[in-house]
Amino acid sequence: MTAVHAPGTPVIEDDRLISTSPATGAEAGRLPVATAEDVRRAVDRARAAGEWWAALGFGGRRERLLRWRGLLARRIEEIAELMHAEGGKPVADAVVEVASAVEHVDWAARNARRVLGPRRVRSRLVLAEFSAHLEYQPYGVVGVIGPWNYPVFTPIGSAAYALAAGNTVVLKPSEYTPAVGQWLVDTFAEVVPEQPVFTAVHGLGDVGAALCRSGADKVAFTGSSATARKVMTACAESLTPVLLEAGGKDAMIVDADADLDAAAEACVWGALTNAGQTCIGIERVYAVEPVFDAFVGKVVERAGRLTVGPDDADIGPITMPSQLDVIRRHIDDALSRGGRAVLGGADAVQPPYVRPTVLVDVPEDSAAVREETFGPTLTINRVRDADEAVDRANALPYGLGGSVFGRRRAVAIARRLRSGMASVNSALTFAGMSTLPFGGVGESGFGRIHGEDGLREFSRAKAITRRRARSMLASTTFERTPADVARLVKAIKVMYGR
Repeated sequence: MTAVHAPGTPVIEDDRLISTSPATGAEAGRLPVATAEDVRRAVDRARAAGEWWAALGFGGRRERLLRWRGLLARRIEEIAELMHAEGGKPVADAVVEVASAVEHVDWAARNARRVLGPRRVRSRLVLAEFSAHLEYQPYGVVGVIGPWNYPVFTPIGSAAYALAAGNTVVLKPSEYTPAVGQWLVDTFAEVVPEQPVFTAVHGLGDVGAALCRSGADKVAFTGSSATARKVMTACAESLTPVLLEAGGKDAMIVDADADLDAAAEACVWGALTNAGQTCIGIERVYAVEPVFDAFVGKVVERAGRLTVGPDDADIGPITMPSQLDVIRRHIDDALSRGGRAVLGGADAVQPPYVRPTVLVDVPEDSAAVREETFGPTLTINRVRDADEAVDRANALPYGLGGSVFGRRRAVAIARRLRSGMASVNSALTFAGMSTLPFGGVGESGFGRIHGEDGLREFSRAKAITRRRARSMLASTTFERTPADVARLVKAIKVMYGR
């Protein structure tokens, strides 16, 4: 008989990490807990494997990554069902997540040589006797600390790009979804059985801390802003570079000339997909006065049709039980301070589920507006115009993504958002666009995954100069003469003194 535990709460028994369904408490996975020494050994093995992996070159790595891509695509239903069992994510949402991840594996594999391969760079006249060359070399071992809310898409966003760049990867999955993380590394091992190129270590936060201190050459983290600070502090002890994708409180702006039906549809998806447990999810909307009432009505009508439950529902359970208290506090605070629930409300939290909740007229200094909620809730506030909407959207220290709906000024408004990404007349689409970088500013972290910037994020730029002729302006030598210095002065004045 399958063991039943407290729903969604990770349990450690006999040095095994047990993950459970947040809906039923049924056991979903049982993985060995790593000690700090286990983590160091995993990194050491990855470093040794890295020599082989890097020596394969871009072509060899491309072939193997495309094999993995094919396996992921063929077994998409299998991993989607595991994601549903372990994290509660609706299977349809899980399929969308894996499909996006497969696209990123494909792009990284196919474009690594073009982006990172050795190239000649133009010299400047003052050093014309030298040729200039640039290449990008792998760091070595990259530690990836993954989240539970997107346990395939987010780790692959770092791992696939790191692997394509020639690094090996040690993954520490979230303790809430360790079985999904292990499935990823196991399937990779099926297509790359020769060396431990992509491996996993499991446990609670102390295992993530051990990975930061393990000697890994770079650490990529996705999670809360508070934990990002801890990761950065631990990595600072050894000057290990970090990539941090932290929290968000993304806003949507709806301008007067927006297509309200399209805006409402995108808003409901962007806010409520994955039960609102999305770092780039829409948590705040600012709609201009002329369209506010009509927009709110359309959002409520669409959100009110969504189903909530364990199987075949639009919205599944809240994966992390402690988040239920945060969601409840945000709703209660908004209502106690004058906000109104036009859908859901105080009784929306029914563990392990939260029914869709739309709040209006919520004060801008309330928790529901200023703090990351990570649940299927949404605030919609009325603004005078797009300028006021931008000011409010930019008032928080977060800066991950955002969305703008409108026609004439939408792109200009999107450029003014203090965020790493923005979608115009859509929501969240930048995440699936493998050609574009993904990351935030401010409290939302720094560094980029995806796209060309994502490949370079996991590479060290190596600059090389090569002498090809005698120096006409001898300066970088103690053999220079006063006449050489005088010629240099004259040349600099002629070239740059105008």
